Amino acid sequence: MTPATLQSGTFALGTRQVKRLGYGAMQLAGPGVFGPPRDPAAALTVLREALALGIDHIDTSDFYGPHVTNRLIREALHPYPDDLVIVTKVGARRPDDGSWAAAMSAAELRQAVHDNLNNLGLETLDIVNLRMMDSGAGHGPSEGTLSEPLSVLAELQQQGLIRHLGLSNVTPAQLSEAQGIAEIVCVQNEYNLARRGDDAFIDDLARQGIAYVPFFPLGGFSPLQSSALSAVAASLSATPMQVALAWLLQRSPNILLIPGTSSVAHLRENVAAAELSLPEEALRQLDTIGSSA
Repeated sequence: MTPATLQSGTFALGTRQVKRLGYGAMQLAGPGVFGPPRDPAAALTVLREALALGIDHIDTSDFYGPHVTNRLIREALHPYPDDLVIVTKVGARRPDDGSWAAAMSAAELRQAVHDNLNNLGLETLDIVNLRMMDSGAGHGPSEGTLSEPLSVLAELQQQGLIRHLGLSNVTPAQLSEAQGIAEIVCVQNEYNLARRGDDAFIDDLARQGIAYVPFFPLGGFSPLQSSALSAVAASLSATPMQVALAWLLQRSPNILLIPGTSSVAHLRENVAAAELSLPEEALRQLDTIGSSA
């Protein structure tokens, strides 16, 4: 029997081919992605079940917790399977009050890379995304140069501490600037059924063979809710969240999914979405949800 994860297909992530349905570790930290989980043993179980289900792409960051998710990943999975790709990100920090703050200085970026290496138990990070942040905690990109911070990461890449570089929360112009500094293998932006501002960007990345990894694929802190989504789900005997994930898989072959959860049951439900094929009529109904905002 073909694992559900394999039915999602594969796409290049750096020099590796990964299954298009991965796992995002952010929710393994405590409430607000801050502090330890309520049930550390359950978090370890979720990570081990992810690999048992065939997932070979995990998204994380050392500022989740901070340090919490990476240490859980190491405890649960180290030594890592040869086919596992761990993608992390830098560019933010978590002050003691649990807020989100930019951490883009050369010293902060170097420390973040070493923190990721140490807490994951790695000598080289597979992929590091530079997470662009403005002065607030908004999730939408804003124009501005990324030359200085990306150059720091490119230097660490040349030193052998990073294999590949990606970007998060960026615009097409920022990608173009970044490509003049280093090869970019993935872009991670907010995108889902209801937030489709990156439609043209996704298509351009697909033409370039660059992976697009939507964060908040299920709506993030405001889960997707729509009568059209619920109606399609009911007609297919699926959950609304499964339909939302299946729509993303059918949207473009370069989209890689990293839905997060701290529940084994929810993890299995997410993985089962790879087996769901949306008919044309369902796609037409779902297209009524989206906005380019």
